[in-house]
Amino acid sequence: IGSSRSSEIEAINSPRTRHVDDNAPNVFSAFVFVVVFLAVAAIGFAIAGEMNIWVLCIGFAAAVVAIFTVRIASQWERVVVLRFGTFNRMAGPGVYFTVPFLEHIALRADLRVMLTGFGAEETLTSDLVPVNVDAAVFWMVWDAEKACLEVENYYDAVSMASQTALRDAIGRKSISDMTIHRDKLDEELREKIEEKASSWGVSIISVEIRDIVIPKELQRDMAAAAKAEREKDARIVLAEVEKDVAAMLLEATEIYRKDEMAFELRSMHLLSEGVKESNGTLVIPSAYSEGFKREKK
Repeated sequence: IGSSRSSEIEAINSPRTRHVDDNAPNVFSAFVFVVVFLAVAAIGFAIAGEMNIWVLCIGFAAAVVAIFTVRIASQWERVVVLRFGTFNRMAGPGVYFTVPFLEHIALRADLRVMLTGFGAEETLTSDLVPVNVDAAVFWMVWDAEKACLEVENYYDAVSMASQTALRDAIGRKSISDMTIHRDKLDEELREKIEEKASSWGVSIISVEIRDIVIPKELQRDMAAAAKAEREKDARIVLAEVEKDVAAMLLEATEIYRKDEMAFELRSMHLLSEGVKESNGTLVIPSAYSEGFKREKK
């Protein structure tokens, strides 16, 4: 199960920035090689009057120097150029030039938004519940120089920092806090990862919790506990309603006790409502209506 979850996480990851598509630079280098070789060979042929081995060797050497001098970077790339092993400059996008054999490319940084999936398996929460959590972090390189010089592999560093921050956050929260306040957990993780990654020239855009999985037996126990809690709340609400109703009845009783006529009018009103609902006729004793007559003193 663990390997399956790891495969799912790896499937959503962006390609590593150190292995970007090099087809365009390679095609451009091949084009430069052919153009320079033909141009030098044509000039040598015009000077020597014939195509000999020296002309071909000079043309080949010039073409090799050219492909180490004229380079190209894609729109989303920034190239870190080292001279004699020390940082010299940033290059790209487009065509740029390097000094052959003295300068070399240390890193081609991809500045697009990258996606890295990470997770924490069988990690205990603060209330000792083992959970499996999957998450994804969106990030981008904002300083290619720091990404090259401050960390050996910033892609793996971001992934490891994300996993560490996730495990630490899970250990400080209960399972209910994680499930109910997932947005707060996302923001907390983003801040923690940003705190580490900013020194590497990496900016964390957002972190999103994809899934929180707990053991099935604990799911049943938590469901039972939640049901009991809802029943408890319902009983409390019912008791409060009954308390309010009792208070209103007590107040009405005091009014009817002080004014018998009001009690009799209320009784007649209830009888009238009962007749309307039953669509029938109600026969009452004549003595009942005599209650509305007042004796004259």
